[in-house]
Amino acid sequence: MPQISFFQEPIPKQLILVLLVVIAIVFIVAWGISLRRKFQQGIAPTPFQMLVGFITDFLDTLGVGSFATTTALFRAGQSVKDDDLPGTLNVGHTLPTILQALIYISVIGIDLWTLWLLIGASVVGSYVGATLVTKLPKRAIQIGMGVALLIAVTFLLMKLLESNPKGGTDLELTGTKLAIGMVGNFVFGAMMTIGVGAYAPIMIMVSLLGMDPKAAFPLMMGSCAFLMPVASYRFVKADRYDAGAALGLTLLGIPGVIIAAAIVKELPGTIVQWLVVAVVSFTACSMIYSAFRTQKTSSGSSEKT
Repeated sequence: MPQISFFQEPIPKQLILVLLVVIAIVFIVAWGISLRRKFQQGIAPTPFQMLVGFITDFLDTLGVGSFATTTALFRAGQSVKDDDLPGTLNVGHTLPTILQALIYISVIGIDLWTLWLLIGASVVGSYVGATLVTKLPKRAIQIGMGVALLIAVTFLLMKLLESNPKGGTDLELTGTKLAIGMVGNFVFGAMMTIGVGAYAPIMIMVSLLGMDPKAAFPLMMGSCAFLMPVASYRFVKADRYDAGAALGLTLLGIPGVIIAAAIVKELPGTIVQWLVVAVVSFTACSMIYSAFRTQKTSSGSSEKT
């Protein structure tokens, strides 16, 4: 009987998986220390916040994305302050996303150099983006997230209307295409810190570069799994997130990922995705409206004084 070895797959892929597990453990320990202080202040997730975690990470595992849907649900339930949303999204969805990455990197083949380099570019982008976002005032975050949601809706509409590029069959990038992919992932990593999910942009980018669209899954999940802990550290350190809501996203987000990966074999129906488009579009407009209403109110108060 042939001997079964842990390294039957290429060692670099196994190294990525091991690194993801290590990152998850380090994140749990570091975030746990911060959460313990929060719990002493009486902060805890609500049932609504945990339900949002299950729904959004379930859909995220199927490729719908989690940032736009989470923002829409939290705003509808008035559950998280607008200026805490970017940090809450990143911190709360970190562990479910790492689990998604472990699943997709294991089952979908892709050139490992392409995977490593694009993941590295997204991590650098997220660090730069999170550093800037933690210093932004509430109004700037409202406008930024409103625009981000409209961008996310545009990508989803392209997908629903089948106007996305069809892609090719390549599982690697080289030369100029590799450089373009790295620049793109750097930008997507930075944009995630303001609330733009990376799935749709990466799917479109890899298709335009001639790659198999399936390659977007390990690239997107892998990139997010490495960059989100980096961005989350900045948000936790600056205390620019809602700890209770983030924990709620994590607690039921992980079961949502497991159920979606184990049971559901295809993307949800178009009715669900059109509903997401409608809800997210309304949320984006209301967030931008809130930002300008705040400015108008502030201007009015200044004139009276």
